[in-house]
Amino acid sequence: MMLKKITIALLVISILGSFRIANHPPKNTTTVHFVKPLYSEVALGDIHPQGWLKDQLEIMRDGTTGHLDEVYAKLKNDNGWLGGKGDGWEETPYWLDGAVPLAWQLDDATLKAKVLKYITWTLDHQRPSGYFGPITKAERDSGAVINLANCQKGEDWWPKMVMLKALQQYYTATNDPRVIKFMTAYFHYELQALKICPINKWSDWAESRGGENILVAQWLYQKTGDKSLLALADLLDKQCFAWSEWFAGRNWAINAAAHQDDKDWMHRHGVNVGMAIKAPALNYQRTGNPAYLNAMKTGFGDIMTLNGLPMGAFSADEDLHGNLPTQGTELCAVVETMFSMEEAMAITGDTRYMDALERITFNALPTQTTDDYNNKQYFQVANQVEIARGVFDFSLPFGREMNNVLGMRSGYTCCLANMHQGWTKYTQHLWFKTQHNGLASLVYGPNQLKTTVGAGNTAISVAEVTDYPFSDEIWFNLSTPKPVQFDWQFRIPSWCSSATISINGVATKTGKGGQLVTISRIWKNGDQVSLKLPMQVSVSEWGRNSRAVERGPLVYALKLGERWEKSHDKYEGDYFSVYPTGNWNYGLSEQIVSDPAKTLTVTAKPLSGKFVWNLQHAPIEIKAEGRLIPNWQLTDGVANQPVTDRDGGYRGAVSDTVSHFTLIPYGFTKVRIVAFPVVKK
Repeated sequence: MMLKKITIALLVISILGSFRIANHPPKNTTTVHFVKPLYSEVALGDIHPQGWLKDQLEIMRDGTTGHLDEVYAKLKNDNGWLGGKGDGWEETPYWLDGAVPLAWQLDDATLKAKVLKYITWTLDHQRPSGYFGPITKAERDSGAVINLANCQKGEDWWPKMVMLKALQQYYTATNDPRVIKFMTAYFHYELQALKICPINKWSDWAESRGGENILVAQWLYQKTGDKSLLALADLLDKQCFAWSEWFAGRNWAINAAAHQDDKDWMHRHGVNVGMAIKAPALNYQRTGNPAYLNAMKTGFGDIMTLNGLPMGAFSADEDLHGNLPTQGTELCAVVETMFSMEEAMAITGDTRYMDALERITFNALPTQTTDDYNNKQYFQVANQVEIARGVFDFSLPFGREMNNVLGMRSGYTCCLANMHQGWTKYTQHLWFKTQHNGLASLVYGPNQLKTTVGAGNTAISVAEVTDYPFSDEIWFNLSTPKPVQFDWQFRIPSWCSSATISINGVATKTGKGGQLVTISRIWKNGDQVSLKLPMQVSVSEWGRNSRAVERGPLVYALKLGERWEKSHDKYEGDYFSVYPTGNWNYGLSEQIVSDPAKTLTVTAKPLSGKFVWNLQHAPIEIKAEGRLIPNWQLTDGVANQPVTDRDGGYRGAVSDTVSHFTLIPYGFTKVRIVAFPVVKK
């Protein structure tokens, strides 16, 4: 009998192995055919935020996004991207990658003028060879001018990749022809220079993040048809980390989960992974090989299964670090994962990436910055019952003990520069164009769109009026000078069992979660579309048999009072610690897990006043019940998850008294429990 079982097992392994090989992206794939993205972005500046989203972007403009160059010495002093000897690395381009879209989304003349200084200097100081960037040491010391013959005197490829993304956004806003000429010259230089000075010549960062370079090269190909750009993308893919192969092969995910030493740590660095998630989609775009889509689906699934956390992020402290709710997530990993989802959903049309984008945006992103957008938390923790100095169970624990507090310069300052792309790029992806010049609403938020549609490029305006994700209905009010025919696609989120689309008050179509619903008609001035997305409470399972309460795209956490303390570190400046007021060590009642709709009470109110992601402005509350777990206490500042049995129940001592407590959306909290143990009593 045992021999028979072993034989069957070996047969299954053989079949699975054959299947994997057949669906495995071939190494060093040459171009078969370029696949046009299913959806293309509308021009930067065509989408203007409204409502709560406008409040958020205005806070950013008034805070560090609009003033980082004034308050942060590395950018302020003798900046290398303005010809000086200061920052010539990633932080200035990181900042521009969020500040450029913000300037046009808010149509802010002051911010436009500010970012244009850097854009103009970069465009005006391209070398004759096509090389660009800050003046190199060799150029300063010897008067050399970087060209193919002396490419080794250039500097790292990586910061240029980020600046290229900022330039790409600037072009979509302005159609400035200098950008196309500039990029073409640089990419021609790069194609030849990489053969002499490969991508990893200066750092592993460029080797691990080359997908950012590929992305812009393939964007330019769609503008110019220059096939050398596809050759460049092929060469970059060969020289960079083999993310597509790793995601498909699965050993990478297993090893990343199993090891936290200093060997190959760049392979599992959370920000690298966040950027790399889109690499298979880019390879599919360039080659037409559907095996890359399978690689992305497999890789993203493995990442979230092994490292996923309730708020939609994966652990990244700084490396992938499992799915316990006490692991941290770097802010840079959050915004880079968001951008990968935005690019992947445009190329593939796969709704799983749209769902993932909304989950991480509305939950993980807002909690990691202060109300004024001037301070950030390097690592956030799902079950975070205090924010304080300490050395925690992170793969990068920081001897300075500053990786968990809220400060402008706490932890590494890459996140201080990079956090600005999160909300701005989400806003930019509220709308897409279909391949036939129709509209696609793939994620939602309040805004005003002005664009052209249909065969005749008719100018239209659409006001998207909603408090989503805090309400379940979205209105689209259409203005057009004449009737115009076009397709309009709407995504039905996977959490919605059945949605209704009404036109001018008449129910027109229904759709199930995970679908894209298309309405094709002649649209007239004054048409109003209503999308109703009923939200039901549910309970999901996470690491160590914990449970989280959800409703729509929002995850709910324990509402705790907050006591803030301001302190100062001689190296990293002012920072804030946050401590809870009140009990936090509750277990969730098993009755809630069994029947959340019956046992949870939801109270919602309309948004009013200036919107801020904090306790005072949380518009939704859920009343829940459970019991205190006396033995669940902090250990070195960490609320280690209580041990549960295989059916999820905590078997230790609990209070004899039932406690009633309040849950609010995770994004409005700083200290919280979101992944609850379940109590049986």
